[in-house]
Amino acid sequence: MAVNLVNVEAVSKVYGTRALLDGVSLGVSEGDRIGVVGRNGDGKTTLIRMLAKLEEADTGRVTHSGGLRLGVLTQHDSLDPAATVRHEVIGDLADHEWAGSAKIRDVLTGLFGGLDLPGFPQGLDTVIGPLSGGERRRIALAKLLIDDPDLLVLDEPTNHLDVEGISWLARHLQARRSALVCVTHDRWFLDQVCTRMWDVQKGDVYEYEGGYSDYVFARAERERIAATEEAKRQNLMRKELAWLRRGAPARTSKPRYRIEAANELIADVPEPRDKSELMKFANARLGKTVFDVEDVTIQAGPKVLLKHLTWQVGPGDRVGLVGVNGAGKTSLLRALADAATSQGDVQPVAGKIVVGKTVRLAYLSQDVTELPATLRVLEAVQQIRDRVDLGKGREMTAGQLCEQFGFSKEKQWTPVGDLSGGERRRLQLLRLLMDEPNVLFLDEPTNDLDIETLTQLEDLLDGWPGSMVVISHDRFFLERTTDNTFALLGDATLRMLPRGIDEYLERRERMIEAATPAPAPAQETKSGPSAADSRAAKKELQKIERQMDKISGRESKLHTQIADNATDFAKVAELDAELRELVAEREELEMRWLELADDA
Repeated sequence: MAVNLVNVEAVSKVYGTRALLDGVSLGVSEGDRIGVVGRNGDGKTTLIRMLAKLEEADTGRVTHSGGLRLGVLTQHDSLDPAATVRHEVIGDLADHEWAGSAKIRDVLTGLFGGLDLPGFPQGLDTVIGPLSGGERRRIALAKLLIDDPDLLVLDEPTNHLDVEGISWLARHLQARRSALVCVTHDRWFLDQVCTRMWDVQKGDVYEYEGGYSDYVFARAERERIAATEEAKRQNLMRKELAWLRRGAPARTSKPRYRIEAANELIADVPEPRDKSELMKFANARLGKTVFDVEDVTIQAGPKVLLKHLTWQVGPGDRVGLVGVNGAGKTSLLRALADAATSQGDVQPVAGKIVVGKTVRLAYLSQDVTELPATLRVLEAVQQIRDRVDLGKGREMTAGQLCEQFGFSKEKQWTPVGDLSGGERRRLQLLRLLMDEPNVLFLDEPTNDLDIETLTQLEDLLDGWPGSMVVISHDRFFLERTTDNTFALLGDATLRMLPRGIDEYLERRERMIEAATPAPAPAQETKSGPSAADSRAAKKELQKIERQMDKISGRESKLHTQIADNATDFAKVAELDAELRELVAEREELEMRWLELADDA
């Protein structure tokens, strides 16, 4: 029977006049992998902070099992800015010790791309202080994963990770024995990793068995039976359920829930979007030409990101753009945007970009546009226009679109300066759509958006008739909103991937394997060791490792004996002398180990 690790009993938490949690009771047992979802501001982070005893409840109590080893990744790390990456992640382990650990090698390679930490100026010896927030977050995550806690509590662990990093983290957490409680907006990650879901809503926490797909089905069914949610919300959940059941082109497995019940629930739900109808409408709005890229070279300073690129974005094309960090995804969008906003006057260093005469571009960059802090949300939207034509006879007022993006009637009168980062991101996207563009460039649009807002955005984009290019590390969002995937693999080329993200990960894995030098065959030469010498070196290495293990065990016992005899100075002196001899012997063995490692 699984041991209970954490109990949350009748916990409540109030901020001002708002109850974030109201009499919540939950439990975490050994082997649980729990995903926490809910709207921004509804209390997800507060819940896991109380779970980890980083924050006190107003009423109720949180108890941990005796000796619980807890690892917590918060939004703000506690790393020492004066320390190096080596000190924080690996500690005092000698090179031969950490390099000999498969777990440490796996974590460093998975999160940083290699044992030498490519991208960090001095590798493991890089000082943490000057690093970016994303780099510090990866360091904090690596430190946690190398430790072996009984329970991992992770707040947005996929932030600042690329598609490869998220895929690796999912596999790593699947293989771990420790329990997990994880807040994330990455729905693909939730489906891969979690076996239970907690949905935080208006002070309550609803529990569901299974991953994200199972949660969507169960919640849609619960809302249908209870009939407590408005029709719009029900239809959104049913539409997403239909998407999950029918599967995306890149999906390799179907969700695991009752097929008959699910099919009955979505029997009258149409496909997410009518591609042929949207294509006709896009042609009418855009003409035949959108972007024609002809033999283009794009540089960032002296670095060539793309060369001799010939590519076309046509009317109604919905393109997902993926690639390694620094490969040029954002630079490509900027080059296209520059050509569009300058009516072709600004061109790349080589080649030509032809822009259609009817193109009206909206570009959502990663930087949040600053608006006057005193401006109200509704006023900020109405600055663009009062009504928007969404195509196919659909029209919305500024207020209606605000509601669709999660700004209730009361929230629409909130000053912009009082909005959270996620709310400002929503407002930025809302203002872009109000300008009635026919081409959308979205660079990491899912940053800071909660799952409910993401489903609403996807629903809006389903019927949006125009061309769209999306850069995102969110696999679910890409599969849901785009039809074709293109990749920048770091070799200055752009490739179409018929099988989407799965094909991208396979190609990247092959590229990494090809770039890793194969071990040279042992040959008996004057300058190098023979095969016989190599075998002898390996045997001696194994012998030295056994000796060092024994010495480490003896050292631990001596430390214990010294502590036990702290008042017996003669005994302590005798034990200390023996300890110094062992340390000297271990250091000699370590030097010999390093010499032999080169020959083995």
